[in-house]
Amino acid sequence: MPPRLVGKLEVNTELGSFLGDTRIRLLEAIEQHGSISQAAKHVPLSYKTAWDAVDAMNNLAEQPLVERVAGGRQGGGTRLTDHGRSMVALYRAVELEYQAALDRLAAQAHEAEGGAHSVRSFQQLLRRMAFRTSARNQLACTVSGLREGEVDYEIYLRLDERTELKAVITRESAQTLGLAIGMQVLALIKSSSVLLMTDPDQRISADNQLWGTVARLHEGPVNSEVKIDIGGGRTVIAVITHDSVQHLGLAEGSTVAAVFQASNVILLVLG
Repeated sequence: MPPRLVGKLEVNTELGSFLGDTRIRLLEAIEQHGSISQAAKHVPLSYKTAWDAVDAMNNLAEQPLVERVAGGRQGGGTRLTDHGRSMVALYRAVELEYQAALDRLAAQAHEAEGGAHSVRSFQQLLRRMAFRTSARNQLACTVSGLREGEVDYEIYLRLDERTELKAVITRESAQTLGLAIGMQVLALIKSSSVLLMTDPDQRISADNQLWGTVARLHEGPVNSEVKIDIGGGRTVIAVITHDSVQHLGLAEGSTVAAVFQASNVILLVLG
C-alpha cells in the first residue's frame, strides 16, 4: 500500500497564508460557543494563543473574520462576521478536493520509478517550504512610495486609507525584493520594538505612530503585554516593562499610540 500524503490546507491571500486547520477549528468553535475562552478549550489552545491567532487573522484579512459583541444578559461575547463564515465554508469545501488530489498524486508517484521514495522526497520538500516568523506584528500593506538614497531606501506602506507606515531598508535589500509601487507586502515588527505613547503633543523621533486603544493588558512581574486596537480589525502588540505600564497609567480602553522606528520594520514579499 503506498504511503499517504496528508496535507495541511492553507488559505492564502496575495500576502500569504493566514488560515490553516487549527485556525479554522478555532473559528468553528467561536461560532459554536460564542466565546474565545470556550473555543480555546475546545480546540484546544491556550487563551492567549487563541487571541493571538484571532488578531493575526483579522490583521491579514481584507475584512475582519471575528468581532466582539457587547451587551446583553450574557455580557457580550465573540462571533464570526459574515466574511469569517464564508472563509470557513471555503476552507472546508476546498479541503475535500485538496485531499482527493493528494491521494491521486501519491498513487501516481508510487507507481512511477522510485515508488515510496518519491513520495517521501515530496513530503520533505513541502516541509522545507513552510514559512515561520517570530515577529508578533504582521500587517498587510501596499507599497505607496519609494525614495532612493545613497545607502538606504525609504519605503512608504499604505495600511489603509488613513494610515501610512515607513520602512528603511538597504538598497541591496530593496533590489532583492524587487519592490515597486502597488506591490503587496507584509510589514513585520517585533513586539519588543514597539514603544507606547499617551501624549499626542509629545515630540519623538520615531517615524511610525499608530494611535488606538488598549484592547487587552496582560501584566507580568517584570514585563507586560499590551494589545492595541488600531481600527479596521487590526491590532498591534507591544511588550513593555511593568513599571512603564504603571507610569503611563495604562488600562483597557486607554488611548495610546504604538510607536516604532522605520528601521525596525522588516518587509516580506510572498510569491
